[in-house]
Amino acid sequence: MSLAASKVEDGTTARFSDYLELTKPRLSLLSVATALVGYAAARPPWLPGEFFALCVGTSLCAAGVAAVNQWMEADTDARMKRTAERPLPTGKIPNGSAFVLGWMLNMAGLGILFVKTNGPAALFALLTTVTYLAWYTPAKRWSRWSTEIGAIAGAFPPLIGWAAAEGGVTTLGWILFGILFFWQIPHFMAVAWTYRADYAGVSFPMLPVRDAEGGKVATWSLVATVIVVNLCAAPTFLGLTSGYYLATTLLLGLWFLVKAIAFTQSVDRDKKARRLFFTSIFWLPLQLGALVVDRILFP
Repeated sequence: MSLAASKVEDGTTARFSDYLELTKPRLSLLSVATALVGYAAARPPWLPGEFFALCVGTSLCAAGVAAVNQWMEADTDARMKRTAERPLPTGKIPNGSAFVLGWMLNMAGLGILFVKTNGPAALFALLTTVTYLAWYTPAKRWSRWSTEIGAIAGAFPPLIGWAAAEGGVTTLGWILFGILFFWQIPHFMAVAWTYRADYAGVSFPMLPVRDAEGGKVATWSLVATVIVVNLCAAPTFLGLTSGYYLATTLLLGLWFLVKAIAFTQSVDRDKKARRLFFTSIFWLPLQLGALVVDRILFP
């Protein structure tokens, strides 16, 4: 029986789009894109087979982790407005199918990375899987630091790409790890503040649930934004990028900082959280794109 025609218990038909949603395609695409940023910034020789394997392997791992994550959180997803329409809470896909499919995708991705790129790239992909599923996902139920734990998992993909290119990770690769880690703090704090009622409803003890006024949430977002802007500037001072990149970084950083500072103001904090969220979405590809272009044009 094909995925597009499989039946679930309530008699509905699971469509391909349901299985695609199970893989969280937008989040998975971010993992693939940042892995490719790490690969391109390392400036490897052009090897089409290796590049294709990196894309496919990382995509499969990201999709598999997303599916298993939804299997692990099906109960809480069903109780939150923003996630109640996902394929598992609605019964469009059986829980067992999500579990099996998720691990099959993940194992296939790890195998491709190990065989077609190298061991270190596969290791960082495995670390992403373990951190996300064995640490971050359960931590959401008991730890105030779950967002930061999740940020570790979300910062590994550039290292997958860098390791695929060089067989290891050098200074700029670790700076990319830091950029992705600290970028996620204002990004996800803004999301969590917006949906804090949902998270409170399932007793997730994250900071936006515990901090009713939002002052600590906004301050931590601002601190992380300051750190990420400094990390973005660091490659120039280490002789790894040009002055053109630094100028671009300072302009983009100022834009990001203005939105993070605005979030610290209590008036209309919900609106400012949404603005910070959208700014973070557009800031990241512009910043990482500037880095890759600079590395290619000014080797």
